[in-house]
Amino acid sequence: MGRRHARLPTSRVVVLLVGLLWLAAATPDEPHTPPPGQLIPGDPRDGYESAGFQTRSRQLHAVPGTRLALAELAAQPPLGLPPLPDPPTTDLIDLGRRLFYDRGLSANGTLSCGMCHVPEQAFTQNELATPVGIEGRFVRRNAPALYNVAYRPRLFHDGRETSLAAQIWSPLLAGNEMGNEDRDSVLSLVAADPIYGPAFDNLFADGLTDATLGNAIAAYERALLSANSPFDRWYYGGDPEALSPSARRGFFTFTAAGCHRCHTFSNRHALFTDDALYRTGVEYASRRREASPVDRLQVAPGVVIPIQVSVPTPDRADDGAEEVTGQVADRWRYRTPSLRNVALTAPYMHDGSLATLEAVISFYDAGGGDDPDREPSLAPLGLTALQRADLIAFLKSLTGDNVVALAADARSVPIGDRRARP
Repeated sequence: MGRRHARLPTSRVVVLLVGLLWLAAATPDEPHTPPPGQLIPGDPRDGYESAGFQTRSRQLHAVPGTRLALAELAAQPPLGLPPLPDPPTTDLIDLGRRLFYDRGLSANGTLSCGMCHVPEQAFTQNELATPVGIEGRFVRRNAPALYNVAYRPRLFHDGRETSLAAQIWSPLLAGNEMGNEDRDSVLSLVAADPIYGPAFDNLFADGLTDATLGNAIAAYERALLSANSPFDRWYYGGDPEALSPSARRGFFTFTAAGCHRCHTFSNRHALFTDDALYRTGVEYASRRREASPVDRLQVAPGVVIPIQVSVPTPDRADDGAEEVTGQVADRWRYRTPSLRNVALTAPYMHDGSLATLEAVISFYDAGGGDDPDREPSLAPLGLTALQRADLIAFLKSLTGDNVVALAADARSVPIGDRRARP
């Protein structure tokens, strides 16, 4: 095993391992009570990208697991979201939740879906621009947050999948993600489990199949609905006190600047995405950065060391939707993400290249990237410092009121390798 792992050094593995050592050596803080809406009790990630970040990771053992009535949430979505067709049942959600956090679904029993979509990190990853897959392998795209994924007609950054139940097979079989050889190998693992086998027989007429496994995991994902934010209570609930003056001004700046053309909303509900594919210049900017030699490595927040040896750089060639359609016109086009809970889902863009909301606003204020073939509608906005601050306030007002409850619900199931059970 030692020799096997020794053959997998990449810059991202180095960052991960050194970062974990740094966290382990950090001095634990005093007990911490999170403010309302903070996702990680005792371990906030605000300012993670800066030298002043302080970890409270040793408090994580105290995170409670409290079951939430997700079937009721799916049957009656919170204020600001449309009705959900065919909401999943409690039994199906419970099965999907357990599968989502089971590391036994990966080839070597080390990774679960929940390790790239971390509940306490808004069902994405805040520390890494892109996740680390099985055996430390490089994953080239940022982990999309899963809030309200039930409403997405297109999935993945390149929009290549239209079925939430079918999309589970992509990470399960990807050699750099969960690494399973084929569908049959996954189904055999699940069928042999004393809990899963009977559960599938009870819930599905066909028992366990590739389709029913997808349906089970998708049932849990479809129930991760989050809204009733301050914006929703103001705009849809008619509460004039729900939104701060700054956030109200930010909303008007949002619409005046044309942001709502892609991050859409209506008079009845708001998904804050049109789910269309656009070329904004992000990938073009990433390619230009990669052309520069790498001589420094960030090993922890604010800690950068010079590189004294040759570090292999993983191949991250990414042509966006062109890889799906085969059309050159789709090169470097990516799906519009939802802005709901966006204040919690850093880093941003398909490659995680922008660390903060401020960086995202600066990017679009400048008219997007330097890509000469970017969307023609992108142009410099000329925002003032006050307008930028107000936009941030508006974006923060899109955080749902149940994000902490959803994270606690996730921890109501055992986490680990199902093959380790007696």
